[in-house]
Amino acid sequence: MKVNIVMSTYNGEKYLADQIKSIQAQTFKDWNLLIRDDGSKDNTTSIIREIAEKDDRIRFINDGQNENYGVIKSFYHLVKYESADYYFFSDQDDVWLPEKLEITLKRAQQEVLERPLLVYTDLRVVNEDLQILQESMIKAQSHHANTELVQELTENTVTGGTMMINKALADKWQVYENLLMHDWYLALLAASLGKLVYIDQATQLYRQHEANVLGARTEDKKFKLLRLGPKAIFTKYWQLIHDSQKQAMTILDLFGKDLALRDRLLIEHFYDIDQQSIFERCKRLAIHGYSKNQLKHKIVFKILIVTNWYNKKNEKSIDDYPCL
Repeated sequence: MKVNIVMSTYNGEKYLADQIKSIQAQTFKDWNLLIRDDGSKDNTTSIIREIAEKDDRIRFINDGQNENYGVIKSFYHLVKYESADYYFFSDQDDVWLPEKLEITLKRAQQEVLERPLLVYTDLRVVNEDLQILQESMIKAQSHHANTELVQELTENTVTGGTMMINKALADKWQVYENLLMHDWYLALLAASLGKLVYIDQATQLYRQHEANVLGARTEDKKFKLLRLGPKAIFTKYWQLIHDSQKQAMTILDLFGKDLALRDRLLIEHFYDIDQQSIFERCKRLAIHGYSKNQLKHKIVFKILIVTNWYNKKNEKSIDDYPCL
């Protein structure tokens, strides 16, 4: 069994060594860590080279190139760089708990190797000093973890640093453009072509700091979003819906013939739901159950779909619905 851990770095000198140490401290020891730097301007590459010289399981694969691909393309390159049975994704600034690899691999080996598979776990949200902010990111931010395609179409609960994919799923990953994020897209692939599995256990500390690319939805971030005002919030909400529609359609374009009829219709009817009549929009919501996880997001999502408030595709605004 070959296990590759893939890590893309960018200006990660502050926490990188701690994360690699937590990987080296895993109870499962037979792994390879492939690191690609995405154009760092600090001492990240020097740290990688120094650590790699002392541990032959760790390889810096840049080959003298330091081009900035962006996070999605960088991870795509890492997965395609070398074949393995299982691939774990690592951020540069978190801390893995010692049994992360062992727990995930044990669950993965219960599944058929030839079937596309993604296994992910819960995580603890911590501050820069590893003090716990949220014991469970899933419970605090998503209410429940997704394992079905209809859930993942509209909301992602898979955090990249907790996930593992098998070779069958890695082989299905053929594009890196028009994706919201690699973890969300891979979760959709697994849910539509194979199996998406959640382990209800935290396996890492998810460090929050000023340089996070995405990060958890902390109270401070929620407050900043509210300060934008309703119009800006709904515009951002619609942008997320439209981007998730495009992302889902990528799967249909590439693997439509491989999908079950139910799943194919699920994606087709989500892709252009906002372009339909109000009757058809309501019908599709009722039949397929498109929604969000938390109650407040369920309400906003369904109101927007039914009314098309602030949807630039339809040039509607809240002023078109004065009674609401």
